[in-house]
Amino acid sequence: MMTLAQLLDGVGLKQPLPPLAQTVMVSGIDYDSRRIRRGDVFFAFSGVNVDGRKFAAAAIAQGAVAIVGELPPPPQDVEIGTLWIEVEHGRRALSLAVRNLFGDLTKQLQVTGITGTNGKTTTSYLVDAILQQQGRPTALVGTIEYRLAGDVRPAPNTTPESLDFYRLMRDLLAKDGSSLTAEISSHALALGRVRGLTFHTAVLTNFTRDHLDFHNTMEAYFAAKCELFQGQDAPAPRCAVLNRDDEWSANVPLHADTCAYWYGLHANANVRAQRVHEDFDGLHFTLNAPQATFEVRSKLVGRINVYNILAACATGLSYGLGPAQITAGVAACEAVPGRFERISAGQPFLVAVDYAHTDDALRNTIAVARAMRPKRVLTLFGCGGDRDRAKRPMMGKAAAEGSDLVVLTSDNPRSEDPLGIMNDVLVGLARFDTPYLLEPDRRKAIQAILESAQPGDIVILAGKGHETYQIFRDQTIHFDDREVASDVLAQLGYSR
Repeated sequence: MMTLAQLLDGVGLKQPLPPLAQTVMVSGIDYDSRRIRRGDVFFAFSGVNVDGRKFAAAAIAQGAVAIVGELPPPPQDVEIGTLWIEVEHGRRALSLAVRNLFGDLTKQLQVTGITGTNGKTTTSYLVDAILQQQGRPTALVGTIEYRLAGDVRPAPNTTPESLDFYRLMRDLLAKDGSSLTAEISSHALALGRVRGLTFHTAVLTNFTRDHLDFHNTMEAYFAAKCELFQGQDAPAPRCAVLNRDDEWSANVPLHADTCAYWYGLHANANVRAQRVHEDFDGLHFTLNAPQATFEVRSKLVGRINVYNILAACATGLSYGLGPAQITAGVAACEAVPGRFERISAGQPFLVAVDYAHTDDALRNTIAVARAMRPKRVLTLFGCGGDRDRAKRPMMGKAAAEGSDLVVLTSDNPRSEDPLGIMNDVLVGLARFDTPYLLEPDRRKAIQAILESAQPGDIVILAGKGHETYQIFRDQTIHFDDREVASDVLAQLGYSR
């Protein structure tokens, strides 16, 4: 228990707290009115789609002692008889209030934050596998799921709200855990979800075009990424892991006390991969770092995963881990859901499901396939609705440049007309002579591309990866590329 004044110390108030705040006792906090208990403080976020103030009355009815928000109470709720505290930034206030309530749990854990346009999920899986070699429970937070000491939980957001982040840390400490690895999205950084968190190691995988529907410009998008390395109402990370071969990384502002690990394939990287060998079975290279030189082997395929592995190895080095622990962790991470995930039913061609949903990611995924020297590369993809329209022709161009056949279909059209989205993509796709098929029904599209496959081909089903749903204007349906591909292969007469 603490007073309301203690809870809101330093959160950025619009007006001084009333004297009553010095005596009102607080038992907890939440931003979901359905979870409010007697003695809690309710944080009413003013979002784009939902105004949290609408739920203030429900929170009060359940025992909330105060409401915190960026805006004043709605006119009809002025006489609510409960303290209403206005703050400059709702999520920043929540983050700092959570830290006041829980204490700074990051002092008791090894917390790694991984940001970047592509590769965050694979890198996070690799880092978690390496840190598990210390022999204590770990937590993994990201796009696919949240894992805590072997317990798997659904992931409502790539990066959770600060309250949920602290609850995960608390639960991990209760299990004698040591390390938490989290994907940190640009949305989370811009919205303030990780304010007040101290990261031991911050990682930037790469930076390419994405999320401009939210950030508007590449500069604003990059500035959001950089905040992870500067510290948001918290000290800057002790260590930074940066991609030396990515031109944007050189512009990341680092604190004078932050130790930098620069990874890459060239001599200017201090964590470098040499003598890289890649084939259908995985990767093998020599890692050269100031601490040691050692051999790395992985079941993951493709040159892009050399970078993800290097980032993870550098993170392990930032924690003082040795070659044996690092290489064992890399070897233990054999696959990542929806990341060049192979669908095998005895067919004479390879089928891979991948989350690639930017032009750079799609280009990299096709390059992985090309490196396997297939007879042909057949690529299926679509673009999401209500997202950055400017990248659509760029994705069409990336698919056409690297593929022998392209099947253009729907991704998550959301409120947009799928045919309108496909027309945007065609601007880039039709510039090339690459044969293509148009099929807005994703199930039929998957059937068409698999029926077109010949022995020795590689079929890429791109865009949705691990996702198990498809979002339309009026409904969300169950849809999993992996399941659909398996069903179609069975219909074609293939079986394990």
